[in-house]
Amino acid sequence: MPSPLSADRPAAQPSGSGQVDALITQTRRLKGEVDAVRRDAQEDAADPRGRWQRALCDLALHQLDDLDAHLAQLRDGPSPAPRESLLSRVGSAEWNLLTDEVVWSPELHAIVGRDPAAPPLTLDELPSLVHDEDRPRLTAMVTGCLVDARPIDDEFRVVRPDGEVRTVHMMGEPVLDAGGSTTSMWAVLRDVSALRRSRRAVRETRDSLHPARAEHRLAAEPREAAPASWHGSLRLPRTPGTLDLAARHLPAATSSPIGGTWFDALELPDGDTLLGVGGLTGHGPDVTAALAMTRGALRGMAMSGAGPAQLLSWLHRLLESDGPPPLCSTVCCRYRPDTRTLTWAQAGHPAPLLFRDGTGRRLDAPEGALLGTASDTAHGQAEATLEEGDLLLLHTGGLAPAGGADTADRLLDLAPRLAGPGTAQDCVRLIVAEFGDGGREADACLLVARVAR
Repeated sequence: MPSPLSADRPAAQPSGSGQVDALITQTRRLKGEVDAVRRDAQEDAADPRGRWQRALCDLALHQLDDLDAHLAQLRDGPSPAPRESLLSRVGSAEWNLLTDEVVWSPELHAIVGRDPAAPPLTLDELPSLVHDEDRPRLTAMVTGCLVDARPIDDEFRVVRPDGEVRTVHMMGEPVLDAGGSTTSMWAVLRDVSALRRSRRAVRETRDSLHPARAEHRLAAEPREAAPASWHGSLRLPRTPGTLDLAARHLPAATSSPIGGTWFDALELPDGDTLLGVGGLTGHGPDVTAALAMTRGALRGMAMSGAGPAQLLSWLHRLLESDGPPPLCSTVCCRYRPDTRTLTWAQAGHPAPLLFRDGTGRRLDAPEGALLGTASDTAHGQAEATLEEGDLLLLHTGGLAPAGGADTADRLLDLAPRLAGPGTAQDCVRLIVAEFGDGGREADACLLVARVAR
């Protein structure tokens, strides 16, 4: 990317339309040649190498389609309105720091799922669109651009209002005045979700040729094999007694084996909310598969209206029925908003923490052994009545770095800081900042639920 633009020096004009037309012709000829290669590979559909070759051709065609569209836009100029075409995947924005004026193209509104009539977001508001895990990256990108005049060239995920997650590639630069101060920032944002899916298809078909490599990939990417069911906050009706929810997965050190920790929240048909966190021993593809099955099974069985203790007993039998079961630690809760009643059970797992009026305590835990330890495993069940403004915290082991104080004790010490009027997401950020990212031997999860007033 070129050096930052100066406000008193216009940007270079694009090449003449004749040169661009020649590039478009070359691109389309190349697309035809790649498509011919793909058709040849398709004849050997049963061969794993043939599938890999087709996936590579699909990826190349996808990129050539984008190049064709970008060249056409360069030749024809910006479109006056969003169109259902490749060009609709590319939007632009400019933030003027002197006048606070913000300009978004209609295409950018479409990419992030916002009404074109809605006002564009300021730089302070932009993180509200971004996946929780990617917000620090976006903040660092924008800060580096505004403070150090560094160009932006990176990706992050946005969460659209309908819950769909898209990957966006952002390229931008600061605009400087004669004295070198930043006066505005412009950016081009491109929806690369389909491109990332194509690349993933190439990787997966390549891995089918090398089983050992495929096993390593599955062990290293359990969140891709079994993605979280929701991101950030679960949107429930904001009436007294309902829950504001947020959660976070905290990975282990890079060199550590990745285990099977998970979290989940689900609004049930009767209006109750299912909450849970847990972890399975071991790591690798088998644990990744067991993790996905565990979460899916709990969700399905909860639809029956059964209580948490019954759900854990059923889950134990299900794990046993598929050969030697992995050990599974979990806490499972069912919350009823009209009475603010929390019913919960646990299987060898830390008890939920309840914060109220600036103090915190562990809930008294019912009986419950690890799932997978014995065929006669029994689980008790406990109840608690929550109050408006209460904060409930579920967590897995391993949240604190090795050698530190007890995780629950450290969390309870945060009670005065968690007592404010902040959202569940604010509480998650506070806890993550407190525990940091270094020295963790295993991955961990936490889930925060605040009872609405």
